[in-house]
Amino acid sequence: MHTTHIKKYAPLARTAFITAVTKRANELGIYDSHIEQATEAGKILTIEGRIHALSLKSARNKLIKRVEQLGFTQLMEHAAYTWFNRLCAIRYMELHDYLDHGLRVLSHPDNNNGLEILDHAEEVAEDLGLNRDQIIELKLAGNQDELLYRTLLLGQCHALHQAMPFLFEAIDDETELLLPDNLTRTDSILRGLVNDIPEEDWEQVEIIGWLYQFYISEKKDQVIGKVVKSEDIPAATQLFTPNWIVKYLVQNSVGRQWLQAYPESTLKSKMAYYVETASENASTPIDSKGV
Repeated sequence: MHTTHIKKYAPLARTAFITAVTKRANELGIYDSHIEQATEAGKILTIEGRIHALSLKSARNKLIKRVEQLGFTQLMEHAAYTWFNRLCAIRYMELHDYLDHGLRVLSHPDNNNGLEILDHAEEVAEDLGLNRDQIIELKLAGNQDELLYRTLLLGQCHALHQAMPFLFEAIDDETELLLPDNLTRTDSILRGLVNDIPEEDWEQVEIIGWLYQFYISEKKDQVIGKVVKSEDIPAATQLFTPNWIVKYLVQNSVGRQWLQAYPESTLKSKMAYYVETASENASTPIDSKGV
């Protein structure tokens, strides 16, 4: 597969996602240098003059504890990759019709700037474990598309975790708080993922690995050759292994053992990357009497 578009997009996406989740943290009064106090009044939580629902208090406190444990910069990098990774997975799944409802979550088949799931919000609410009446209320409001879409996207993430917990990790409350803003805008952080990588590049599942490889490429260049901190070890050591290399390794290890145990097996004809040994290539020895 061609990686030109991925190589160009992914490093820029890393910067964009880190900036976006940092902005969300800042809006909650959480900064690299300090943490602002929040005041409560009824069901309102006020932070630096900004009004939030009091229901965010618990998740915000958890987020503050994680900042204290990991450090602000490391947590922002982790949250940015968490959302990048999940959105990439959803993008792949929507293009391969792997989502149960059959709708696109990050794009629209007939509208370059649209979101198909937003058009069918009330139809998928129950499938995503959401309150259908609440979804209909947001839809009818006419000016709540951002909140509506955010709710649908989080519902999709939770639904995928329920269906595939071994693959799609749960998203905790504090990570939800850092989901980037303005997702329904034409210049949202989703647009690059959808518009900058042609749909044909998503045909093979390898694209997920290549996206990760190029996402951390700048970080890798920053830390390689230096004393690597524990939090930077993945960037310095984790490299994506293309499919053909995996096939080569498997066919010449497990495949070879199989052929040694079952020499009459037809498996060899199906292993494109199998390399015969010298003994396998050797012709029948010449009878010494004929020399």
